[in-house]
Amino acid sequence: MNLDLKGKNALVGGSSRGIGKASAMELAALGANVTLISRSAEIMADVLKELDNSQGQQHDFLVVDYSDYKSVKKQIKAYLTNKNIHILINNTGGPPGGPITEAKVKQFLQAFNNHLICNHLATKYAIKGMKADGYGRIINIISTSVKAPLHGLGVSNTTRGAVASWAKTMANELGQFGITVNNVLPGATNTSRLQEIIVNKANKTGTSEEEVANKMKSAIPMQRFATPAEVGAAVAFLASPAAAYINGINLPVDGGRTSCL
Repeated sequence: MNLDLKGKNALVGGSSRGIGKASAMELAALGANVTLISRSAEIMADVLKELDNSQGQQHDFLVVDYSDYKSVKKQIKAYLTNKNIHILINNTGGPPGGPITEAKVKQFLQAFNNHLICNHLATKYAIKGMKADGYGRIINIISTSVKAPLHGLGVSNTTRGAVASWAKTMANELGQFGITVNNVLPGATNTSRLQEIIVNKANKTGTSEEEVANKMKSAIPMQRFATPAEVGAAVAFLASPAAAYINGINLPVDGGRTSCL
């Protein structure tokens, strides 16, 4: 199985922590040159020190604020003017939770800008180099909500579904160029985002954080949360030459929690 990414350039969104960071580390371990994307130069400078460079990989970072799509357009377009990338990981933190009936218009607009529009812009500027080099992997970190909407995440469910449809359409258009577009759907993963959810649920229900966590785990056949590295491993596989004929899929990494096929 060919998992070798030596000589490939990867651009990884939200890579200062969590799933984004884990994905960057897995890609680097397979030999890729990784460019981190985040709002914090200080944190990314520390992450750079953790990335594997045993094969002569050259890593760097790009400060971009995905809450401002104009910043994404300007920064990524300029960065890719003189550099081709082969692997693009679109990854942005999810919008705040809450019932969809209580969602405000500005919440939908912000979520669509953060996810759909920013993903589209980053992809638009990346595909030219992918076509030129005959190798492209676009991987979107979304959510299992694209298969089964999650309770209390109205804006997120709506936005994630739109991104999944956008990605499938993009996969149909880019496959002929040797570029694949796939979605990784993390379930409950042990990140700071999950901890925030647990704390909020505990506060709302008057129960302990441990009770909330245990209840969440009980809904997962594997009875535990994923580690970021487990999601990162799925991302790295889809980025590899071995996954060349996998295109346009939604891949749940959720321990079997999602009830539908």
